[in-house]
Amino acid sequence: MSADRLSVYEAIRLRRDVRAEFTGEPVDEETLWRILDAAHRAPSVGNSQPWDFVVVREPGTLGRFADHVAGKRVEFRDALPPERAATFEPIKIEGIVESGTGVVVSYDHGRGGPQVLGRATIPETGVYSAVLAIQNLWLAATAEGIGVGWVSFYDPAFLADLVGLPPGIQPVAWLCVGPVHEFQTIPDLQRFGWRTGRPLSEAVHRETFGGTGFASEPPTDSAAVETAAP
Repeated sequence: MSADRLSVYEAIRLRRDVRAEFTGEPVDEETLWRILDAAHRAPSVGNSQPWDFVVVREPGTLGRFADHVAGKRVEFRDALPPERAATFEPIKIEGIVESGTGVVVSYDHGRGGPQVLGRATIPETGVYSAVLAIQNLWLAATAEGIGVGWVSFYDPAFLADLVGLPPGIQPVAWLCVGPVHEFQTIPDLQRFGWRTGRPLSEAVHRETFGGTGFASEPPTDSAAVETAAP
């Protein structure tokens, strides 16, 4: 492992949902394989590993998906109240063509057989497992200086047909993956005024939901903050 790669805490702080910062150069095969290997090492319910990764680089396929997403973006904008539509308008929601590489993460509910250990009472843990793989991929990519953008403006049936998913295999995400000029210091949705984040102290509760006892944010590793954007 290269000594100049980010620590896990630095990667978490630096990670952004990338849209407009892709360089246009494709991620090289060796780096892409390391990122996918990190995704494949994610924890999964019953060790079912219910994910698959479809790597898409064909320009025609990228263009078709980009056109589909653009249409869904218009549908969403037109459904917004005027003031929210004005806030949404400058926000870029995809970098499908610009990234040059799409990774479609899919979920197979049948993987592992009918009795998956740990999934009996909470069936959603299968999809949660696929999402953990996405998080692994995202953090590994960030550590490599590679941007990731999660595109969710699409019709699942369209995407399944586009990449040839078999019946019963569900698309979970299209991830735009590629080298970037930079990672934004402030997330796009905050920069454009769509929504701000909330402090950790509001999200942590003692003993019961709504339980108090955390008066302020915990101390932060200042060295890590200097290295990676907040």
